[in-house]
Amino acid sequence: MLKIGQINPLKVVGEFPFGYQLSHADDDRSIVLTEEVEQPLAVDSEVMAMVYTGENGQLAASLAPPKILAGEVKVLKAMGVTDFAAFFDWGLPRDLMVPRQNQAMPVNQGMVYPVYLYFDEPTGRLLGSTKLHPFLSENGIYFKAGQEVELIVCGQTELGYKVVINQTHLGLVFASDAFKKLRIGDQTTGFIKQIREDGKIDVALQQVNATGRDALQQAILDDLEAHGGFSTLTDKSPPEEIYAHFNVSKAAYKRALGALYKQQKIKLDKQKITLVE
Repeated sequence: MLKIGQINPLKVVGEFPFGYQLSHADDDRSIVLTEEVEQPLAVDSEVMAMVYTGENGQLAASLAPPKILAGEVKVLKAMGVTDFAAFFDWGLPRDLMVPRQNQAMPVNQGMVYPVYLYFDEPTGRLLGSTKLHPFLSENGIYFKAGQEVELIVCGQTELGYKVVINQTHLGLVFASDAFKKLRIGDQTTGFIKQIREDGKIDVALQQVNATGRDALQQAILDDLEAHGGFSTLTDKSPPEEIYAHFNVSKAAYKRALGALYKQQKIKLDKQKITLVE
């Protein structure tokens, strides 16, 4: 089945002065390839190409790897803005159109935004949307607490940051769990914190379970051993220094130091941490 907005196996069925005519085994519509190719394509040869809709609705193909496929959310750059739409670079000859009604907020040229790509049945065209709620689920029934996930920051609220989870779901990173500054379009790794009773998904930027705590404690001990049993990175150090060294929040670092101190594995004072032999 031909999948518009996806990479498809296509057959070269003809050559023209301006390019090639391609076809799909399960679809009788003509597909044109007009971009320059490194090597001439032989009739009856097969290629893997992105199929998209051209300006006049004609099916077109591109051998260049696209920056986004249908059904995905990717961070794209706005190349131009008009009264009726914004246009984004998606790696194809013509920019991707995001109609004004599909924009979660006014788009500014030169800025980057998370964009969802979909095939619009009424118009027969591939369109983008920075409004993500119509396309992504907020029900986290299939996620588990502690599960590692990939995140794209897509918005900010008084509570924290809205994020895309694994390209399929929407969740929230509370401000208290965002120990580093986040911006719309940022991509990072996170962990499922909990699934609320209403199915909504809370996400943290670091492990908040016992496994995560134990891993941080061991990382601190390993760091001390690697530096002669001493460290000047104490519970009084700036959060930025702690994050740069251990990729965790200051609160998580302080909890780990407290646990190691209670286990009598380290000594603490205002200037340094000392490993107990």
